[in-house]
Amino acid sequence: MSIFNNRSKTMPVAAPPSEPANEPASGTAAPPPAHATVEKTDAQWRQELTPEEYRVLRQAGTERPYTGEFWDTHTRGVYQCRACGTDLFTSNEKFDSHCGWPSFWAPLAEGTVRYIHDRSMGMDRVEVRCATCDSHLGHVFDGEGYGTPTDQRFCINSVSLKLVPADGAGK
Repeated sequence: MSIFNNRSKTMPVAAPPSEPANEPASGTAAPPPAHATVEKTDAQWRQELTPEEYRVLRQAGTERPYTGEFWDTHTRGVYQCRACGTDLFTSNEKFDSHCGWPSFWAPLAEGTVRYIHDRSMGMDRVEVRCATCDSHLGHVFDGEGYGTPTDQRFCINSVSLKLVPADGAGK
């Protein structure tokens, strides 16, 4: 089922394809259990996050293109939610889209992200949020012709992510 054919408030996650050998396994993490959600007050989030992290993660902001830490990074590893540390994406699914933000063609595993129909700013988009802490990550776009296995581009804010390099991986 495509996430783009279902415009309900919360959309199902498409299962990621298998990954190449010698990379971190993108399908090995189990979806977070329903009881593993992170709930904090607005004051707690403001205390824990920098002003820019708070603006993007908690207020659904967007960082300027080509300014984030990971838009042009090719380091092998796992990308976690900056707010709660949940594993979200891997370098296996990261690709160069030249859009100015980190781009992935699939999340790490089913259930790590959730989808919301976003009609803000006069656009019709699909917002991507962390399934554990409900932080805004970015948006996913379909059918842009990048030639990736899913023909999807998860356009994610660098400030929403932390990169945990694979053993021996350098920047």
